[in-house]
Amino acid sequence: MNVLYLVLVTFFAGMGAGLWTGFAGMSAAAVITPVLVTFLDFEPYTAVGIALSSDVLASAISAYTYGKNGNLDIKNGIVMMVSVLIFTVVGSYVASLVPAQMMGNFSVLVTLFLGIKFIVKPVMTSKEAIKSESVQKQIVQSILCGVFIGFICGFVGAGGGMMMLLILTMILGYDLKTAVGTSVFIMAFTALTGAASHFWIDGLPPLAPWLLCIFFTLLWAQIAAKIANKASPILLNRLTGVVLVILGVVVLGFDFFVK
Repeated sequence: MNVLYLVLVTFFAGMGAGLWTGFAGMSAAAVITPVLVTFLDFEPYTAVGIALSSDVLASAISAYTYGKNGNLDIKNGIVMMVSVLIFTVVGSYVASLVPAQMMGNFSVLVTLFLGIKFIVKPVMTSKEAIKSESVQKQIVQSILCGVFIGFICGFVGAGGGMMMLLILTMILGYDLKTAVGTSVFIMAFTALTGAASHFWIDGLPPLAPWLLCIFFTLLWAQIAAKIANKASPILLNRLTGVVLVILGVVVLGFDFFVK
């Protein structure tokens, strides 16, 4: 394999995934996996393992940056994360009993919807809104939302980050920065669980593309997270919306022209 070609492909995959993670709190797997499969001929299962492992550090550094700026709800994030992990397994089992492709384009449609929503109607909720609710109510809401997110993620096979952002902003009333910070916090642990299971089953992937994807994703996620935390709420809404819309259009175009 040409070394320059490998570096270029992993660079653009990592850049897209890092911006996607740092700005919108989404999983890097949505970007890295199709790029590795299409341009480097990776087996999908191996590509997902690389993408998830890239997501671990990218989400962790993004969560650290958001937390350092006071834009992370760790307490409710942990509660939601436990529910998400448990019901991802439940959703995966139920999906095995249902005809395939029943919800095939669900995550892409949610991506486009969120992107347009953040551009047209920005989330301008203040941090005080969520803090004003009782602790018991916050915990119950986090559990129920985690159950829903985990089930959908396991059933569809994707979309956990998108569902978290949707629910945190539109149902739980988080401001966008805290929603993204909490989302990447949860995604760091879910990605670690997914990557570990992939490598345990399939073994370690080729070293060079694996390390390059991790490095470039981490680099761009850190850049995006720093920009996001300094941006005004209205600017962050529009940046996040543009990133989501572009990714949704690219994925739809990939499905139409390549598949």
